[in-house]
Amino acid sequence: MATPTLRALRLLLGEPGRLFGVLRPHLFDVLAGTAWLDELWPYDPRASDPAQRGLAIARRLRSARVDATVLLTNTLDSAWISLLGRARERIGYVRNRRGLLLTRRLHPPSAGERRVPVSAVDYYRALVPLVPWSGDVERDAGLQAALHDVQIELGTTDADERACDDAWRTLDLEPGEPVVACNSSGAFGAAKLWPDESFAALARRIANRFDHAVVILCGPDERTRAARIAELARHPRVKSLATLEPSIGLSKACVRRSRLLVTTDSGPRHFAAAFRVPTIALYGPTDPAWSDNHSPHEERLRLELECMPCQARVCPLEHHRCMRELPVDLVEQAVGRALAGADRRLAI
Repeated sequence: MATPTLRALRLLLGEPGRLFGVLRPHLFDVLAGTAWLDELWPYDPRASDPAQRGLAIARRLRSARVDATVLLTNTLDSAWISLLGRARERIGYVRNRRGLLLTRRLHPPSAGERRVPVSAVDYYRALVPLVPWSGDVERDAGLQAALHDVQIELGTTDADERACDDAWRTLDLEPGEPVVACNSSGAFGAAKLWPDESFAALARRIANRFDHAVVILCGPDERTRAARIAELARHPRVKSLATLEPSIGLSKACVRRSRLLVTTDSGPRHFAAAFRVPTIALYGPTDPAWSDNHSPHEERLRLELECMPCQARVCPLEHHRCMRELPVDLVEQAVGRALAGADRRLAI
């Protein structure tokens, strides 16, 4: 969701400029296949490798003579590292007691003492106008267009696509065969999850009614669940990635070549938006305003219950009605609408 900001910063700096990304190592694969960042520096305060910790990053900032740091995260650590790295401008939101460490500040949108829900896409983009630049931002039409462009964007590498080719062969999927991807995961917590039985019933209906193969996506920690959904579906065209070596790159490539993604409010949902893949997003405890990725190809489904949105990782009322009672019929109808729209786009 930071990619519109990275795109704008790249345009702002131009060819002579250098843009370094400081990020957790597991996020390298998310940005693989994009070209906005000149270098990626791994940062993990708990890493066994001292080169990935805060003091080492501060030394790299000093060595690179960085003019400015744009702090997309809200951590106090990132502000201290920027100060120790002698960045002349330290740009970020006034949060977590770090306001005095910043040179250019924004306050997050709020109503009194309460923060107003805002998409991370817009939250990050709002920092770009604070970045020092020699030109006239108001008069630069290209930069203005970039500042207002909310389309998130990702890429895949040749290795990602080869891994997906191998996965398709292993799953006995023909090249070009229409596929609907399903993502049942949610690192946020159990409260975001739709029941396995519901996903399995939906997958079976997609294979029978819409004549599409179904691939259940998974990361390393979701293999058991993905395999169970495929087993419960009891249909030869419902497959899972559970027996394969999972990776972010493989998940990106699988989403990119699917005709539709049905997903919880989790990471692969943003992959679909980045690749302009139609999406059915299933919402429960979370407020969609926080994770709005501005995709014009997404339909959101959620119940209207008094306890929503609670933003809790585990249902505090222990009934989890927001996801358990989301009907398979409702999701199936949305799938039909999305696939009909995809057919029209292909015909054009």
